[in-house]
Amino acid sequence: MSKLIPFACLALLGAAASEVYAQTAPAEAVPEQAPSPLQPAAKPASQSANPAGNPAAKPAAGKSGPALSSDGKVLPQITISGARADDMDERRRSTAGKQVYGREELDRNGDSNLGDILKRLPGVTIGGRPGRGGEIRMRGLGNGYTQVLLNGERPPAGFSMDSLSPDQVERVEVMRGPVAEHSTRAIAGTINIVLRDGYQQKDYQLKLTDSIEQGRHAPNVSLTAPLKVGAATLLLSGSIFENRQHDQGQTYNLDSDAAGVAHKEQTLRDESGRTGRGIHFTPRLSYKFDNGDTLNFQPFLMSLRSDGHSSSALSQGGAVPPAWLRPPEYSLAHSDAHSSMSFLRGFGNWIHKFEGAAKLDVKFGFGTGHSSNDSLRQQYDASGVLLERFQDSDSTRDRSFSTGGKYTAPLGRDHSLAAGWDVESAHRSQTKTSLDKNGLPQFSDSGDNLSADTRRLAVFAQDEWDITSQWAAYFGLRWEGIRTTSSRAGGDVSNSSSVFSPLLHGVWRIPGHEKDQLRASLTKSYKAASVQDLIALPALSHWIGDPTRPDRMGNPDLKPELATGLDLAYEHYLGRSGIVSVSGFVRDIDNLIRRSLSQQQMADGLHWVSRPENVGHARTSGVELEAKFQLADLFEDAPALDLRANYSRFWSRVDGIPGPNNRLDQQAKQTANLGLDYRMKGLPLTLGGSFNWTPATTVQTSATQVVDSGRKRAVDLYGLWKFNGQTQLRVSVNNLLAEDSLGGNVVTTNGLSQLANTENQTFRVWSVKLETKF
Repeated sequence: MSKLIPFACLALLGAAASEVYAQTAPAEAVPEQAPSPLQPAAKPASQSANPAGNPAAKPAAGKSGPALSSDGKVLPQITISGARADDMDERRRSTAGKQVYGREELDRNGDSNLGDILKRLPGVTIGGRPGRGGEIRMRGLGNGYTQVLLNGERPPAGFSMDSLSPDQVERVEVMRGPVAEHSTRAIAGTINIVLRDGYQQKDYQLKLTDSIEQGRHAPNVSLTAPLKVGAATLLLSGSIFENRQHDQGQTYNLDSDAAGVAHKEQTLRDESGRTGRGIHFTPRLSYKFDNGDTLNFQPFLMSLRSDGHSSSALSQGGAVPPAWLRPPEYSLAHSDAHSSMSFLRGFGNWIHKFEGAAKLDVKFGFGTGHSSNDSLRQQYDASGVLLERFQDSDSTRDRSFSTGGKYTAPLGRDHSLAAGWDVESAHRSQTKTSLDKNGLPQFSDSGDNLSADTRRLAVFAQDEWDITSQWAAYFGLRWEGIRTTSSRAGGDVSNSSSVFSPLLHGVWRIPGHEKDQLRASLTKSYKAASVQDLIALPALSHWIGDPTRPDRMGNPDLKPELATGLDLAYEHYLGRSGIVSVSGFVRDIDNLIRRSLSQQQMADGLHWVSRPENVGHARTSGVELEAKFQLADLFEDAPALDLRANYSRFWSRVDGIPGPNNRLDQQAKQTANLGLDYRMKGLPLTLGGSFNWTPATTVQTSATQVVDSGRKRAVDLYGLWKFNGQTQLRVSVNNLLAEDSLGGNVVTTNGLSQLANTENQTFRVWSVKLETKF
């Protein structure tokens, strides 16, 4: 597919050139055609805002015509706006497709965590159980395929988006294809979380929230306060919160041979509770100098503390013949755990404007963080005698520094060239111990210090050109190199990789149909192995001999996955903020990374170990449908009803693994969302809700392992009462159906099939949020 890139470039340039010639051929004097409003928002001041062929672009009868200069030439119309383009307009004008979801979407359901918002976006799914967060996935792909950024930068190591309060987010940007100025580590796409920027905010905003799950309260207080002193603008934004959660579940294990004779049958019942407290603080400072330079700086502080406990009861089934019956590993287990995380991350940039509309944007960032986890697990037999005790502790410290920049210069009307760089340095220090009741270590490096360093360097260039009023193109090139080194008692490890990514995006605004456009992209992207996959210390499961719950280890010899991608989309815009779109994609992936199971001898016996490896080639494709509009845009006198719907269908195939379910790991086959909002007449009341659906999925992860993920159905409802322009009350319920979360895992080795089926409860979450401005 990579051979198509130069031909696609030539085709696009050739079509554009013919369009330019057709419009500039001197057949007869024709008034200059005004550009389409679909063009990107950042345009030279000489550009008109009216579309070609739009009668509104011409002076109305009886009204003055365009302004003329002293020599009789028409002066260009200049439109000055101090506002950021609205979400739909920004999507419409972007050449490299970008979807923007602002405060209206973020506030709609009164969600208490960011994952509940993201799951409703087109093509986005969240791993794990409803209400418990999980990995963010685009196009069904997570685990590094989806790039998640915070203010356009990689978040600090160990940071989880699930722990970020939605009140601290200004908007969410979703990009289906990679662009040169961001890392191309985005095979599935990029989700950029932009923190509160205080744009044009004048009022203090206070939000008081209480979420209730199983009678347990989770309060949240959020305050946003703008300040302005001379040329400096300051936005103070912070929140404090507490969560209380209780979970129940069970796992059924059955080991049987080819004849169907059971060798082990057990049921494990788990119950756990957790209380967490945290604080977020995200101030933002913006200062404008007399020469027009602008300096922005936004630190982000997060501190979390969590205490938890759990109990497990293990019982034997009756399917095993008495002669083969073995005593269980334990009958009862109790665990206590404490964890803490603190992160400080700073984002900043300095913008300097040159003559001729060129500008230099230099960015800088730093980060530091510490996380610790301590747990004590005690296992007893049926008579209460202590069998085993495991004491685990993990202390990890991270620090990072990054800088980058972009120089942008206009090359003519609606044409700009940009080039820049990114440099990032990160250091991790980790000490991990695991001891049994006799004080003996559970793995060879227990108690040793792991030191890891990552260096990333990238350079890029991109050319954005509105070739005509119908054609726009984006050409980008990015080279990125990553080097990871580590040292520990067991020896030193290093891994280096580099990727060169050419990128091509194009938009064709269909002549005579100003609300319709086609998009196409041909790109190179990649997925780098994470530090954990490369050099992680072992993560022990304490289930010796059970391949469905293996230990996890790293692999320093991993290579990055490389993907060639093709994206096509048709978009039709409706009314003020509506859209109907159909899109499709293909990703051809080499050096696919997959976890494989093997057995490894350790101090206490033979363990099953899961280790990542490059296994070969894979391909994934999909179709995505989206509709979003107000009913009044289609019918006169229609009720004030807003409708939202999207559906995605994904296919994938991994070579070298037997079918029919040899899909990419954990990729769902389908996902769909349906939502509506109704604003009542005569009452300051808005009612709405959404339905999210992901069907059950079976994935053959290797020749010996099959993993099942159960169906997910989530119904969320809300009601909003506006007392006045400053105060409103929002009541919502998430996960109304509260269906159990199901999963399965089967490993077949040496003639023995080992099955583990899990069933975990999920719960409704009621929320009340009072929002006021003053």
